[in-house]
Amino acid sequence: MKTKSEIALEAFNSGYNCAQSVVEAYREETGLDRETARKVSAGFGGGLGRMAETCGAVSGAAIVLGLSCGDGEPAAAKARTYKKVKLFIERFKQYYGSVVCREILGEDISTENGLKRANEQGLFEKKCNGIVKDSVKILNELI
Repeated sequence: MKTKSEIALEAFNSGYNCAQSVVEAYREETGLDRETARKVSAGFGGGLGRMAETCGAVSGAAIVLGLSCGDGEPAAAKARTYKKVKLFIERFKQYYGSVVCREILGEDISTENGLKRANEQGLFEKKCNGIVKDSVKILNELI
């Protein structure tokens, strides 16, 4: 049986974005089928629509936490979700110092030149694989 990290990395290395890869690893816990998991998280890759803002792995983790903490009375569900998302972000920042894609990668992939440089440097393979794996590790501690 594959670990969640293996599932997430396999998805990422198959062409899915960071958010999709993180959500994919938690389909069983969230009750999402593969198609829905991939569709609901598709727009979060590349720092939200490749705008190099909030890292897709962080957004994917927020989706997972919302789906796993969001049951019950709305105010209580929001409070649980926000608490877990805040904890996730605090731990993520311990690894990467930021949740902003362009800061983590060191390139602004929202620009044509920045995306080209990121691809030339292999940043998605070099950095994003680890980011996806670490995001799953953090989620495993929180769920």
